[in-house]
Amino acid sequence: MYYGLDISDRVVALAEEAERDCAPVFARIEENCRICSAKVLRAFQETRVSTADFIEITGYGYSDDGRDKLEEIYARVFGAEDALVRVQLMSGTHALAVTLFGLLKHGDTLVYISGEPYDTLRSVIGTIGESRNSLMANGVKYEEIDLLGDEFDLDAIRERMSRGDVKVCAIQRSRGYANRRSLTIDKIAQAIAVVKEVSPETIVMVDNCYGEFTEDREPTDVGADVFVGSMMKNLGSGFAVSGAYCVGTKRCIEDIAERFSAPCVGKNLGANFNQLASLYKGLFLAPQSVASILKSMVFAARILELAGFTDISPRYDEVRTDIVQTLDCHTPENLIRFCRGIQAGSPVESFCSPEPSEMPGYPHLEVSAAGTFITGATNELSCDGPLTPPYTAYMQGGLTYDYGKIGVMRALDEMLK
Repeated sequence: MYYGLDISDRVVALAEEAERDCAPVFARIEENCRICSAKVLRAFQETRVSTADFIEITGYGYSDDGRDKLEEIYARVFGAEDALVRVQLMSGTHALAVTLFGLLKHGDTLVYISGEPYDTLRSVIGTIGESRNSLMANGVKYEEIDLLGDEFDLDAIRERMSRGDVKVCAIQRSRGYANRRSLTIDKIAQAIAVVKEVSPETIVMVDNCYGEFTEDREPTDVGADVFVGSMMKNLGSGFAVSGAYCVGTKRCIEDIAERFSAPCVGKNLGANFNQLASLYKGLFLAPQSVASILKSMVFAARILELAGFTDISPRYDEVRTDIVQTLDCHTPENLIRFCRGIQAGSPVESFCSPEPSEMPGYPHLEVSAAGTFITGATNELSCDGPLTPPYTAYMQGGLTYDYGKIGVMRALDEMLK
C-alpha cells in the first residue's frame, strides 16, 4: 500500500526511479517558475491592487475598476497593450471564436500556418460540421499551410503572405489532437518574423491554450498581435470557475471586445459575478500551478517509459512548451483503461468509470477522465482522447505535483493490471 492507496509495489519502485531521473528537469521548471512569478508579482504591485478591487459589480458592469485593473495586469504580464479577461467567455474555443469573428469580416482571408487546427476550431471555421454560423458560412475565406514535421514551412508562408490578401494569420501553439509536437516560442518567433517581413499589416493571432508560463516568454514578446487562452487551463489555477482571455494590441482588443458585447460598448459591459478575487488569485498562483503540472507530466513521461510504454511525447527530458503529455495506447480498450486509471486517481468522482461518448464539436467518439472540482478543467489532472488510431491519450493537469504524481501512478497501475 502506498500511503493507504491501492498502488502496487512495482509502480512505487518505478516512481522512485522516475523521480531520481527527473530531478534536473524539475530544477529547470522551478527556475522558470521564479521568472514568471516575478513578472506576475511586479504587475500586481505596479497596478496597486487593493481589496477594493475584488468588490462585486452587478447589472451592466459599468465602472468596474477591479475588472479593468485585472485586464491591465494581464496586459502587463504578457507585454501587451490591452486585454479582455471575462468570466462570460466560457472556454478557449469560445474566446477564439469571439476573437476570429471580431477580427474577420465577409471577404477576408484567414490562414492557419500551423496546419489543421483543433477539432472544435474546425467547426468554428466551417471545415467540419454543418453550422450556418461558421466563419466560412459568413463569407470568410480559409486556407491552411501544413507544418513540415514539427517545423513551420517558412518558404510556403513567405510565398503565401507575399500575395498580400491575408487579414489574419493564425498559429496553434499546442498540438491539439494532431500527431506533432507543440510549437516553442523560438519557432513561433521565426514564423511571425517571416509574416511581418512580407505582410506587416497581417494580424498574427496565436491560440495559446495550454502554453502560458511554460516558457519565460509568450507570443506577444515575439511579435504576435493577439493571443488567446482559457482560465480552465493554465491561468485559472483551480480558482477560476469559468472564463477566458485575449491579450494584444489595443486595436485588436477593441474589435474583439465589440464582438464580445456590442459595437461602441466593447469592454465597458460585463458584470464580474463576484468572481474577481478568484480570477486575481488564479493568475497570481498560475506560475506555481503550471510548474506543478509540468513536473507531473515530466514524471508521467518517465514512469511510463520505465514501465515499457515508449510511444510517448514529449520525452521526460525534452523541452516542453505546453502542459500536454501524450501516450499512444494502440487499442481503444487501452485508451479507455488509462482514462479509467486517471479517474480512479482523482479526488472527485473517483468511483466513476469513463465510457466513450459523443461530445459537441467533435467528429469522433471521445473518452474523457476529469475528476475535477471545476467541471472539465484541464489544469486539474485529466485525460481524454478520440477513439481513432493510434488511440492516443492526451493527459494534462495536476494543480500540485504530489496529487499529479499519485494520479499518474494510479493510472499506470490500472494499465499494468
